[in-house]
Amino acid sequence: MDQCHTNDLISLELALEKLLSNTKTVTGTEIIPLTSSAQRIIATDLISPINVPPFDNSAMDGYGLCFADWDGKTPLPVAGKSFAGKPMEGELKAGCCIRIMTGAPIPQGVDTVVMQESTEQTEQGIIFTQPIKKGSNIRKAGEDIAQGSAVFPAGTLLTTAQLPLIASLGISDVTVYRRLKVAVFSTGDELQAVGQPLADGQIYDTNRFTVRLMLEKLNCEILDFGVLPDSPEKLKQTFIEADQQADLVISSGGVSVGEADYTKQILDKLGSIGFWKLAIKPGKPFAFGKLSSSWFCGLPGNPVSAALTFYQLVQPLIARLSGHSQWCTPLRFKVPVTTPLKKTPGRLDFQRGILTADEQGQLHVATTGHQGSHVFSSFSLANCFIVLERERGRVEAGEMVEVEMFNYLLKSE
Repeated sequence: MDQCHTNDLISLELALEKLLSNTKTVTGTEIIPLTSSAQRIIATDLISPINVPPFDNSAMDGYGLCFADWDGKTPLPVAGKSFAGKPMEGELKAGCCIRIMTGAPIPQGVDTVVMQESTEQTEQGIIFTQPIKKGSNIRKAGEDIAQGSAVFPAGTLLTTAQLPLIASLGISDVTVYRRLKVAVFSTGDELQAVGQPLADGQIYDTNRFTVRLMLEKLNCEILDFGVLPDSPEKLKQTFIEADQQADLVISSGGVSVGEADYTKQILDKLGSIGFWKLAIKPGKPFAFGKLSSSWFCGLPGNPVSAALTFYQLVQPLIARLSGHSQWCTPLRFKVPVTTPLKKTPGRLDFQRGILTADEQGQLHVATTGHQGSHVFSSFSLANCFIVLERERGRVEAGEMVEVEMFNYLLKSE
């Protein structure tokens, strides 16, 4: 991978293209119980071993008959019953009908089911009070899922939308990609681990905490190397250890050009890393490339910048590495903004916003307030990004803006 030491800002789209065009799914699969497969990604097409439904069955409570036996006026005697779990044995007698319930198997000889609301019971049998259509109210075997058909393609994330369906097929084990191993650490003498007392000039390491939370939601196996001091020897040793153990290494801080930013110097020796200046706000400094055994992403040091670059760049990268081929970017759409927004042309701006609906059901968005890259409280108030075009300037109340709803990584509810 070519080194990227340029003063030109690159677009988010180009950065994402560089990430995804250079990477592919990490190999390695395992067979696990379906009951333990939530949030895992299937590695092979899931093929149905059975028909769903497994047999022709009734879609209604009512009466089953042979359509040819109905003349429009003659009552048909009831010659049997078919209930769900207790099917009628044998076949339908000519000139008769059967009582049948929803989900019950269709006996031989029955080709039509009439709902009970369209029938009348008499001493001679059942009269059908509405016109009958041959084949009505019968669910055919394999109508929902045919035996041998692909139910879900490889690369599908298994959630509550997929797992009950797989269980209904009687499948007890699934082949999934192994969990992605991700090493994380933060750099900087000013950082202190959460829970420890702060010394003069120190701040808490919220970036690594935030990254860990999002990695957990992405079901990654996390290797936490903690907070590292601004020591070239310590940084180099940690990078080597992390590279040996992980598929992806994520650091926070040290990717801009500063007096104590040793990360760039070390990575130039250990791998092929691009240090980019992104045309986005917040989150201009970002690093990406290949170490000897793993991929590397370097996030900015400011908390909001680190969270945003993870969300917009690392999240789709992890989807690619994990084999999640069904992943897609969050939906964007335009709504009016109710508050003015400060904006300087030059970078794509992701401001944190609050999307709400008025009494008429019309959507509109407002800013959460101060948008500084150190103000993480803006995330706790927001439910979306207000995405302002690169060359757009100040936005006045009432103008249309594009919003991107938070997905499950950032949702607070």
